[in-house]
Amino acid sequence: MTLATQLLLIDPQNDFCDLPAALCPTLDGTALQPSLPVPGAHADMQRLAGWLRAQMQAVDHITVTLDAHQVFDIAHPAFWQHADGSAVPPFTAITAAQVRAGAYAPRTPVHLARALAYLDALEARGRYTLMVWPVHCEIGSWGHGVHAEVQAACRDWQVTRQRAVTHVFKGSHPWTEHYSALAAEVPDPQVPDTCLNHALLGTLLQAQRLVVAGEASSHCVRATVEHLLEAAPPGFAPRVVLLTDCMSPVHGFAAQHADFLQRMQTTGVQLHTTATLRL
Repeated sequence: MTLATQLLLIDPQNDFCDLPAALCPTLDGTALQPSLPVPGAHADMQRLAGWLRAQMQAVDHITVTLDAHQVFDIAHPAFWQHADGSAVPPFTAITAAQVRAGAYAPRTPVHLARALAYLDALEARGRYTLMVWPVHCEIGSWGHGVHAEVQAACRDWQVTRQRAVTHVFKGSHPWTEHYSALAAEVPDPQVPDTCLNHALLGTLLQAQRLVVAGEASSHCVRATVEHLLEAAPPGFAPRVVLLTDCMSPVHGFAAQHADFLQRMQTTGVQLHTTATLRL
């Protein structure tokens, strides 16, 4: 089976989409809401679904990655507390120095040494500071599911092309952040799911054209593409196409989005929109 033109769709999940209330289900009379909506993501996914339907015959393979978290996670509020025992709110950045100074601590003291070891390793890599995110993409929840229009377009692609979508789950190990679909921020050799995903990498490297879309450009899209280019052979970058109108940054991270696109263009990655990319 040829894999010449591939779509890598990163985390097109309900919790990341700024969905209008009319598209959110209710539970016991209360409307469910996306827990980490990315401004513009709903429109991004609508454009992506329309593009996929128009280009269906030209797309040979689809990989969909899915953030898949537990409530207990080193990057979620349930893990941390302030020195006085009060809750740490979402969107709090935590450094190893702050933990050593006593400003923040794990709710369970026995977790302190491991948490510090993680923070030290994360900061040594220089890519991210630990961020306490709202609980999002909890395994089995509505928020973990794929945006409805994207799901429908992928379903139609499977029927038309008579091949299955490949799904890649990431983020279920509670002791490391896992933005990239290829590897966690701090891989644990004893937990294979956190280490380099050789099967996914091998599939992506078969692409003569790899179209990338998804959420969020400031984090999971960025980390995945960075890891891919680090592992790819020289000359691979021009095969990668970023659909820039099918990705958006987390609120407050627009600078990281702009920097990512600029760096990728410098390396030879192509930047397109759904209006300009015709396969």
